Amino acid sequence: MAKKVVTGEVRLSWPELFEAKVAPGATVPKFSVMLLIPKTDKKTVKALFDAEKATAEEQKDKFGGKVPAKLRSIIRDGDGEDDDGELWSDRFPERKGHYFMTVSANERYKPGVVDAQLNPIVDPSEVYSGVYARVSLMPFAYNEQGNRGVSFGLRNVQITRDGEPLGGQSKPEDDFEALDGADLI
Repeated sequence: MAKKVVTGEVRLSWPELFEAKVAPGATVPKFSVMLLIPKTDKKTVKALFDAEKATAEEQKDKFGGKVPAKLRSIIRDGDGEDDDGELWSDRFPERKGHYFMTVSANERYKPGVVDAQLNPIVDPSEVYSGVYARVSLMPFAYNEQGNRGVSFGLRNVQITRDGEPLGGQSKPEDDFEALDGADLI
């Protein structure tokens, strides 16, 4: 049986963890998040690639009993090229020195989101692009419409610390100072 993977500290990008959304081209609402995994976190990187390989072997019945020579992976190299030959890190500088992958969960399986002390987080503003977290994932093999590979289902998220927001988004407290009544005249 596929073994759950719990990452070391990663950064989140595009988190949709509180309300399931329908992605472009999809029909089913899902919770999702992109993980930015530092290449220096050799333990997490190894665990992900090992889980991919083991899951492909354990679930090879999805591929007709034999693991395909070209198995698709959702783990991408942030220093590599996209399908158009452009470097990912040129368009998304935060991906430099990282692997990245987008994981999701069906709307029936809402991921738990907790803080470092395991207290539930209910305020979506505390989970933003750039926050640091640990994430639990469950690998699974798929064979759909000619695409065969291993993906990871999103299970739970533990926010570990704040980070610089990605994508140029600033926090209100960084843009403004508190005003009192005299300042408003």
